[in-house]
Amino acid sequence: MPVTAKAKGSLVEVFSSCQGEGPLVGCRQIFIRFSGCNLECHYCDTDWQLRDSCRLEKEPGCQEFEELPNPISLETVTQTLNRWLVATPGLHHSISLTGGEPLCHTPVLAEWLPELSSILPVYLETNGTLPEALTGLLDWISWVSMDIKLPSMTGHKPFWDEHRQFLETCREAQVETVVKVVCSENSPLAELEEAARLVAQAYPQAVFVLQPVSSSEHRPPLAWLFKVQEHLATIHEDVRVIPQVHVLLNIP
Repeated sequence: MPVTAKAKGSLVEVFSSCQGEGPLVGCRQIFIRFSGCNLECHYCDTDWQLRDSCRLEKEPGCQEFEELPNPISLETVTQTLNRWLVATPGLHHSISLTGGEPLCHTPVLAEWLPELSSILPVYLETNGTLPEALTGLLDWISWVSMDIKLPSMTGHKPFWDEHRQFLETCREAQVETVVKVVCSENSPLAELEEAARLVAQAYPQAVFVLQPVSSSEHRPPLAWLFKVQEHLATIHEDVRVIPQVHVLLNIP
């Protein structure tokens, strides 16, 4: 029986760097950044627009890239990953699927994930608004990092129902999950309380991360963050304050 070619993916870049957000801060990962997103949040600092070519790092962490035409084949990606793992054994913790929004590419992920997860564990970074797209993929995902999109921060409508369904799906699959909430001093306490209650009800074992916005103009004072953490800890048992470390270190 002939082997069917895997679907090709529209990528922005493939590179090696340290995870800069959440509990896995500092872990070296291979990042596969997908183009496109179903949202346009006010604070987004990522270039996820669809483009004609994908940037592929030449060697892990060298920050020198070659351009390959989009869409990219799974074979091209896995050849690069396997070469890096031979060159730097034991360095990489996992593969981060990021964007944009990776779950906008569900048909591609359904074909790619079995092979990618056989190379390294998979860490999915997602805005948590597409719960239906997650179904059928969690068998190959080891970690989910889900954003809760506060309406005051994003400029979008609330996504409480979508976030709840997403977290319940992760809980049922028993996938280790972290929930990040980007916040500023202007974030309404009522929204932060709603986010904490949602996580406490939908997935009590999930880590809840308060992530202050990175821009110095809007970054909340530490005293404010501590007060909010103290208050939310009465709602959810694991509330942490973790900034975007890659911004502090000026790394990709």
